[in-house]
Amino acid sequence: MSNEGITTAVAEHYGAVARGEASACCGPVQDVARAIGYSAEELAIAGDANLGLGCGNPLALTEIAPGMTVLDLGSGAGFDAFLAWNRVGPSGHVIGVDMTDDMLQLSRQNAQKRGAASVEFRKGLIEKLPVESASIDYVISNCVINLSADKPAVFREIARVLKPGGRFAVSDIVLLKPLPQALARDIGAYVGCIAGASLLTEYLGFALQAGLHDLQIPRIAHGGDLVQILAPEGFTSPKGSSCCGSTVSITSLKNPDELVRQASEALASIKLHGRN
Repeated sequence: MSNEGITTAVAEHYGAVARGEASACCGPVQDVARAIGYSAEELAIAGDANLGLGCGNPLALTEIAPGMTVLDLGSGAGFDAFLAWNRVGPSGHVIGVDMTDDMLQLSRQNAQKRGAASVEFRKGLIEKLPVESASIDYVISNCVINLSADKPAVFREIARVLKPGGRFAVSDIVLLKPLPQALARDIGAYVGCIAGASLLTEYLGFALQAGLHDLQIPRIAHGGDLVQILAPEGFTSPKGSSCCGSTVSITSLKNPDELVRQASEALASIKLHGRN
């Protein structure tokens, strides 16, 4: 499938999630968020902006401080953007970028309900951000870069928008080894944050090639652990899903249980930190 086709499929899938036509992880969204690293206090702040879309807490272990300008890539309903807003305070500013109209409508409604005047949501692609160069103190993202068909462009854009010395913190899905070909070719697995994942070495290479420095990986969760957290009944159960949405199903593929086992051995969730 072409890059444009992948982008369209991803947008359609997450638009359905925003409209309530598709759910996220098979477990309750609060339980899933706690399992991937969010505190009770953070969940209370996020409230109904938590749609269960994510594979980690990108704000954990970050130094986001009052007065900063924070950019959230693939901001969805605003979950992480509102957590960043709570940290930057009234003197700071948070920008969320999402390509999906339904998500943007939802996030803007959520901002209005919270009186979050210093949080704005812009329509755009993470490969071509609608953000001025050298204007951002901190970039965050949660389980979104793996969905991009042009990951090097995403990291180049992160480097472009960050101020000199600015930092980034992303949670994402990567591969420790190649996926089975049946999954790697499946668009359903792509929009579910599986088939689009890059090998860890490639992923780090994209960041380094973009000129980003001081890369650190403070957390790695193996795929087997992710399956237990995100799909306790199995990805092939009637309620099965990936970390990013239960409209994704591999039950139509041959030997789905074996594919899940192989995928769980190949996948990992990482937290990646670095600076410009």
